[in-house]
Amino acid sequence: MIDHMGFAVVDLDRAKNFYVNALKPLGLSVVMEVTPQETGGYAGAGFGAEGKPFFWIGAGSKPKGGVHVAFAARTRDEVDAFYRAAIAAGGKDNGAPGPRPHYHAHYYGAFVFDPDGNNIEAVCHRPG
Repeated sequence: MIDHMGFAVVDLDRAKNFYVNALKPLGLSVVMEVTPQETGGYAGAGFGAEGKPFFWIGAGSKPKGGVHVAFAARTRDEVDAFYRAAIAAGGKDNGAPGPRPHYHAHYYGAFVFDPDGNNIEAVCHRPG
């Protein structure tokens, strides 16, 4: 199952304004925002509902990958196994498995670039 996805935008404020207005009729709004200090390079806005962001836009000095897709994992062990399998299959490291508390207290994810440079993630939202 897909947990969330996102892509880079040129002008975050302009794009955020567009999506705030375009997604409002669907009951979606900005649920979370992140800063370059929290992410290590980009500012982003996560849109969703009921406190869960699932569509992200971000802008920064250097976007990482074309598209970002995160797959939901049931356990942290699954996140670890995804990372090992993706690296063995030719993926490039973009963030080893570990906690990402700037997203929320139980966020545990791993990131790889696929052969085309897309940023692929596995994430578990459950406590360790």
